[in-house]
Amino acid sequence: MKHKLEMMKMRWVGAAVLMSLYTSSVWAFSIDDVAKQAKSLAGSSYQAPKSNLPSVFKDMKFADYQQIQFNHDKAYWHNLKTPFRLEFYHQGMYFDTPVKINEVTATSVHEIKYSPDYFNFGNVKHDKDSVKDLGFAGFKVLYPINSKDKEDEILSVLGASYFRVIGAGQVYGLSARGLAIDTALPSGEEFPRFREFWIERPKPEDKRLTIYALLDSPRATGAYRFVLFPGRDSVVDVQSKIYLRDKVGKLGIAPLTSMFLYGPQQPSPTINYRPEIHDSDGLSIHAGNGEWIWRPLNNPKHLAVSTYTMENPKGFGLLQRGRQFSRYEDLDDRYDERPSAWVEPQGNWGKGHVELVEIPTNDETNDNIVAFWTPDQLPDPGKEMDFNYKLTFTKDESKLHDPDNAWVTQTRRSTGDVKQTNLIRQPDGTIAFIVDFDGPQMKTLPDNTPVASQASIGDNGEIVENSVRYNPVTKGWRLTLRVKIKDPKKTTEMRAALVNGDQTLSETWSYQLPANE
Repeated sequence: MKHKLEMMKMRWVGAAVLMSLYTSSVWAFSIDDVAKQAKSLAGSSYQAPKSNLPSVFKDMKFADYQQIQFNHDKAYWHNLKTPFRLEFYHQGMYFDTPVKINEVTATSVHEIKYSPDYFNFGNVKHDKDSVKDLGFAGFKVLYPINSKDKEDEILSVLGASYFRVIGAGQVYGLSARGLAIDTALPSGEEFPRFREFWIERPKPEDKRLTIYALLDSPRATGAYRFVLFPGRDSVVDVQSKIYLRDKVGKLGIAPLTSMFLYGPQQPSPTINYRPEIHDSDGLSIHAGNGEWIWRPLNNPKHLAVSTYTMENPKGFGLLQRGRQFSRYEDLDDRYDERPSAWVEPQGNWGKGHVELVEIPTNDETNDNIVAFWTPDQLPDPGKEMDFNYKLTFTKDESKLHDPDNAWVTQTRRSTGDVKQTNLIRQPDGTIAFIVDFDGPQMKTLPDNTPVASQASIGDNGEIVENSVRYNPVTKGWRLTLRVKIKDPKKTTEMRAALVNGDQTLSETWSYQLPANE
């Protein structure tokens, strides 16, 4: 009898172990868990987040907010054998609503609780009891991306649905966003925010980090899965499920936000030792029909919107093509080391357009450039939209265009003139654009190749010179366009591409000359 009881006990224990193993092997947190919440939220009225921030933090200046620093020795996961670390942002200024942050393990999900012990408050006077249950404003990810013995910040999530990522040898520049709603519409833009995150605890051998996020706004919700791959180029695989609460005027998918103050296509109106100031200098598009388009950026006097209609885009991004330090001469902000960001859709995105929004700014601290994909058709509220894409943050722009075609290396704007018989250049009321093209295939062409330009201009302008010459310095070709503008109060669209007979040699240079008044 005793033997029989022992056998039964062993079976129960064995069954329990098997059940435990089975449970741990099949349990897994996924984007579907977040999507259930997003869909449920979309079916209910929007509840605006409430701030619990004491006035000493809400009313502080930026210099005071900068004093609140995370204690690096308290980094999350610092006691685990993993190369990843988490640090958190304190609430302050306009970062005044808490974001819930959870850790996902192999068997459970639990909230990472706020504690003032995580932070050094500097000279900021505050009541410790008033901040004990505040919550975080966001988080950052650290990883030894440049050397094995140094933890570098590679991902920052702070404010609305913005996040910034960098790879090896890069410094923060442009931002990505989860979603954009009604950007540049008269009704005003709506800024969805990530209200909650779930971060998977990485294993010791992991070279990736998985983050889930719940997005919420008055007219949309969303579930996101981000898989971060740090490296020379840092890559983020994005999976998103979006639900509308109500109709929107414009939905921006995979939005990128950057800054352009001035550059050679639009020189600084005031004397500055820095020749260029921008996080990005152009929008690059790989259209569904295979065409590559390069659109230099502007800092216009009035809000400007450019659209590129297509079906199933292959990619688009805001790029920093100029990498020479001499183009910026800025030892502090290092614009030469700020990354380009490239969006590569996964699957078919259907019909729509890539949209570029340029906003006037007088200061380099203001992000005034936005680019995103807008689908032509949106489903009824509550219906799911799936958009998956790969985000690459890189300084290697040579791989972000067709290697068989030449690309634009610079666009320079000048006063148009004509050389007189006495060799003096006489302005003739035109505007000149000097566009340099380069590429490995182009370098193989003999310098006497009859390269020409197929150029066009909108109704507001006239091309008075369209000439191409060999550039012996770069082994490429230089296009000169002189144009006469009819009404300087209106924008003027231009396009050009280099050809050799019937053969297209370059990407399409597409430019919008801003209104001058």
